[in-house]
Amino acid sequence: MRLGSGTFAAGCVVIEVLGVALFLRGFFPAPVFSGTERQAESPAPEPSAGASSNWTELPPPLFSKVVIMLIDALRDDFVFGSKGVKFMPYTTYLVEKGSSLSFVAEAKPPTVTMPRIKALLTGSLPGFIDVVRNLNSPTLLEDNVITRAKAAGKRIIFYGDETWVKLFPKHFVEYDGTTSFFVSDYTEVDNNVTRHLDKVLKRQDWDVLILHYLGLDHIGHISGPSSPLIGPKLSEMDSILMKIHTSLLSEERGALLPSLLALCGDHGMSEAGGHGASSMEEVNTALVLISSAFERKPGDVRHPTHVQQTDLAATLSVGLGLPIPKSNTGSLLFRVVEGRPVREQLRLLHLNTVQLSKLLQENVPSYKKEPGFEQFKVAERLHRSWVRLYLEGSNSEALANLGAKVRRQYLDALRMLRLSLTRRAAQYDVYSMAVGTVLVLETPPQSTSRWSELGLLSFLGTVGHVLSLGASSFIEEEHQTWYFLINTLCLALCHQIYRHCFLGDDCAPQRCPHTGEEFDGVAVARQGKRAGPEGWELSHAPKDPSSLEALRGPERWMVLASPWLVLACCRLLRSLNQTGVQWAHRPDLGHWLTSSDHKAELSVLAALSLTMIFVLVQKRCSLTSKVAVAFGLLGIYCYRAAIGNVLFPWQQDNKDISKGITEARFVYVFVLGILFTGTKDLLKSQIIAADFTARTVGLWEIHSGLVLLAALLLRPHNLPVLVLSLAVQTVMTQFIWRPLRHGAAAVTVMHYWFGQAFFYFQGNSNSIATVDISAGFVGLDAYMEIPAMFLTAFATYSGPVLWASHLVNFLTSEASSGSALRRACFCYALVCSVPVSVYIVMVTSLRYHLFIWSVFSPKLLYEGMHLLITAAVCIFFTAMDQTNTKS
Repeated sequence: MRLGSGTFAAGCVVIEVLGVALFLRGFFPAPVFSGTERQAESPAPEPSAGASSNWTELPPPLFSKVVIMLIDALRDDFVFGSKGVKFMPYTTYLVEKGSSLSFVAEAKPPTVTMPRIKALLTGSLPGFIDVVRNLNSPTLLEDNVITRAKAAGKRIIFYGDETWVKLFPKHFVEYDGTTSFFVSDYTEVDNNVTRHLDKVLKRQDWDVLILHYLGLDHIGHISGPSSPLIGPKLSEMDSILMKIHTSLLSEERGALLPSLLALCGDHGMSEAGGHGASSMEEVNTALVLISSAFERKPGDVRHPTHVQQTDLAATLSVGLGLPIPKSNTGSLLFRVVEGRPVREQLRLLHLNTVQLSKLLQENVPSYKKEPGFEQFKVAERLHRSWVRLYLEGSNSEALANLGAKVRRQYLDALRMLRLSLTRRAAQYDVYSMAVGTVLVLETPPQSTSRWSELGLLSFLGTVGHVLSLGASSFIEEEHQTWYFLINTLCLALCHQIYRHCFLGDDCAPQRCPHTGEEFDGVAVARQGKRAGPEGWELSHAPKDPSSLEALRGPERWMVLASPWLVLACCRLLRSLNQTGVQWAHRPDLGHWLTSSDHKAELSVLAALSLTMIFVLVQKRCSLTSKVAVAFGLLGIYCYRAAIGNVLFPWQQDNKDISKGITEARFVYVFVLGILFTGTKDLLKSQIIAADFTARTVGLWEIHSGLVLLAALLLRPHNLPVLVLSLAVQTVMTQFIWRPLRHGAAAVTVMHYWFGQAFFYFQGNSNSIATVDISAGFVGLDAYMEIPAMFLTAFATYSGPVLWASHLVNFLTSEASSGSALRRACFCYALVCSVPVSVYIVMVTSLRYHLFIWSVFSPKLLYEGMHLLITAAVCIFFTAMDQTNTKS
């Protein structure tokens, strides 16, 4: 049996998906860690010269109890900035005048919860693939503070994010986990933690208490760091911290050792409210260590110093009198032990340096040439001399000076060892990467079609885009590339239209390349019905609109103006959402609309947008689907009003805000109903071979159902993006693709380009932080992994998906669209797979680049997701082609 080009292309894309998956397996392996099994072993003895040292055991713990209060998304300026002064007065007092040490802890990407918890407790740098594992955290097998504490007999209690329970399923004597992914809830999720405090603080049967509060992070996902909800939440956290601190102080009166209260964040929060990338707002978190051991003298001003988030693991281990985790890459926060005797300081620094040097030996073959290892050996020799003098009973100034020198040498060695280990944060599986690359490079189909003007533009645009992916700045600002390409495309179309209209080039009617017969515009000749994708009944349209010379009056002027209308729409959308990195912080129309002062304007815009969506999608639908679309759009507005995004005319405030679960589920019913009706019509067209109308109407109803779902999931200020997307599709179909008789390949490339541009128009970028995970919980009252992942993915990629859906509708609306579908599948696979193929080669060559984890790796994940969408589109093309062949 002869294999069609469409089927071949779909198969190639599926193979390429497998290749990308294999490449990702090699590119995102487990990070550097200690290969030796965790076991009871003697700590490194104190360096000595001549006589043996009398200190071979671990130093005793510094604190009797440790409370870790982790506030999700607590970026540094929430504590140390103006918001902290205004909303966290007690914490501010402790930072400025109390017994505390303040730090700005830098988190490495990916800045999502599970990898950050691992970094805090193991001291290692989690692999980037943990951003995927974050959705379903496996048990943590790597050596860590919690496991060490449990082995030492410490009693640990935990309340908060259930990620901890998944990571440490048998480590807590008592726990109560809350779902972290249900971001619509920012009240009960914290109340479920706080309700245990009064009881547990009065008890004496615990050594470590861990509290993980999620409400602040959820508010950020819902409405960003400028939300009016941020202040009250910070005030709530401040009062909780005061309660814990005063309780610990009251218990210390009869205790031999002081207690420690650690206030920290796992990651920060971007200006859009998300996290996952490497902007300053996402990586800089607050870390405040509060203990009576850190008494300050009058006039002692302590400013927050910058440290690494991984430093907390070594510090907590020392504070609890535990061995430092073997995979730790952080260094002890020296200010914590600054008040201890010099011998104890040097002992603790030596243990930390020995641990890092062993990790370096296990992971770097040429470890002896590393500057950090050489400095460690120098520090150890100096330390040996200091111990000899100390054991001899010397109390001279020379001993103090030598002690200060040893301390500086250890701190320098720690810094250099950490840098050496950070540079080797992951070991690539080169074999998997090579096999995956071969699969990817072997599968892209090669085009044999002759070049045209638009074909040359498509080729040059694709090549230029691919080459731009080799630079980190172009990846961060990729939206600018797509904006430039579609603007150039509009100008090229304008040139083509004007040349045809005024110079008479190629104006004679000809066979449409994607139908194989003379093109008849919005009519299907054999049926005598108008069945174009937009279903417009143009009573004044000429019989042969394929000829631009035949166009007269308003239709001719619309054709001439259409490229400029599309350009105007694109320019308007660019001002709606600032994206990328360089200019993401600048105010835009979206920020203006979402501010609480302009809720009335947003309400009017949302209502108008939903009305326009109905006008643009209803013409091709059956009467039943039209009613469903209308009620669905009304339900969307009711949902947004219920959660407080917009207002009804009679509503003056937000006193009746709810989660909108009933309203959202009301919309889901209509979405599923429309999709079911469309699918039924498609199946009907397979049974009744001559029922061409049923197929085109069915496809359009499926498209309408997807539009309705996108309208529900997109935030209200992004509804104009959906409206203008539908408007551009209508204008391009009616006044460009048909009158100019564009072939299937050209139409496919243009759909792909516009889909990519609209991906960025809605505020997305190549940063994980711009993923709106709140869309995954619309209509859900609990966390359900599969629906949440699907809804989040659909909301993120709604632009490319809706343009691919429209492409299927456009091509299958023709009477003889079999060759069009095959060519479209072939072309779609080509324009999608080539960039992925080349980018994988680029990433392989750039795997030691400075920005490999913060810029290139997130883009690789986005490209993998785009390829999955491409595979789904090509498979659907192939299925429709088979249906068309049977018809």
